[in-house]
Amino acid sequence: MKSLKELYRIGIGPSSSHTIGPRSAAEAYLKRHPEALGFRVTLYGSLAATGKGHLTDYAILQVLGENRTELLWHANIVLPFHPNGMKFEAKAHSGDFVDPWTVYSVGGGALVEEGQQQTDTPDVYELDHLSDIQQWCHERGVSYWGYVTQCEGSEIWDYLERVWHTMCEAVERGLEHEGVLPGALKLHRKAPDYYIRALGYPSNLQSRALVFAYALAVSEENASGGTIVTAPTCGASGVVPAVLYHLYKTRNFSEKRILHALGTAGIIGNIAKSRGSISGAEAGCQAEVGVACAMAAAAANYLFGGSLATIEYAAEMGLEHHLGMTCDPVCGLVQIPCIERNAHAAARALDANVYANLSDGTHRIQYDKTVEVMKQTGHDLPSLYRETSEGGLAKEFHKE
Repeated sequence: MKSLKELYRIGIGPSSSHTIGPRSAAEAYLKRHPEALGFRVTLYGSLAATGKGHLTDYAILQVLGENRTELLWHANIVLPFHPNGMKFEAKAHSGDFVDPWTVYSVGGGALVEEGQQQTDTPDVYELDHLSDIQQWCHERGVSYWGYVTQCEGSEIWDYLERVWHTMCEAVERGLEHEGVLPGALKLHRKAPDYYIRALGYPSNLQSRALVFAYALAVSEENASGGTIVTAPTCGASGVVPAVLYHLYKTRNFSEKRILHALGTAGIIGNIAKSRGSISGAEAGCQAEVGVACAMAAAAANYLFGGSLATIEYAAEMGLEHHLGMTCDPVCGLVQIPCIERNAHAAARALDANVYANLSDGTHRIQYDKTVEVMKQTGHDLPSLYRETSEGGLAKEFHKE
């Protein structure tokens, strides 16, 4: 598995696979051909189907130049390796387009060439099954974050401190920003209103209402192109910050313990990324919001003193109960149903934490198996329900 630095990426919304990934690909290609007279970029499958709503064109043109770049959209052509395919070509002085480079944005901002693993970066985690990591930790008497230190070195905590501060800033900006989100839906921001109303509720309702407000705040910042952290993706970036910010504010956990919770969540997300998918275009929203819920549930369970077994159980529940969730963004925007899903997933993560902590950690279906099922379920979903805006809620909206 790769470093947590590649799971928790600090970047601009609204989509890690459709915005951050294509932008990174354009930057890499520009380095290969700084002398090119122009460029031609062909987008395939999901990138073409929902790219305009996800600002894919803006991300690429901002790097390569609007006046010298031709974009071709082929939503009806899905390359076999992954639905998020794109081909870059450089315009030579002869006028011909040369050096075609096909690359795939596979989720969380990561890029992969066909038939290869993620390029350019080494694996830093030898173990990629949670059962094996759990055994490693049990034998040494440490929690999951101890394995993070073992593999990444102590410097990872400096990076996760940056991640945590960026998450907090996204929550706080989102609570202040009012108005309408960009795009055809003209969706009003809700986070500031939810936050104010939450403060007026009695304590038994206030806690849940605040979690909703924090998740909405980050998700709305993401939808407006603000700076967020992929956890594991832009589209699911509100879940983990909402849970951790709420617990940090209400339970007085130290920042060091919050960082260890982020490391714990990172192990959960990294396994899903490595052995399953975190791409809505490949496996539906279960791979984004479902994995985010698993990450947040594990983080919360660690914070409340959960054992290795109950942390695994909380993560498994967070993912299991999102199995089969489709990715059907209305108008190709990361707004409906994405923003509400972040809020509900944050609440479900806290429920999974409580449920797991009430148990002794014994249960039948392990997280590793759930990741495998998630991947297979995603492949079994028709393409209509994997970030094409051709089915589900997106289709019904177009009928109105």
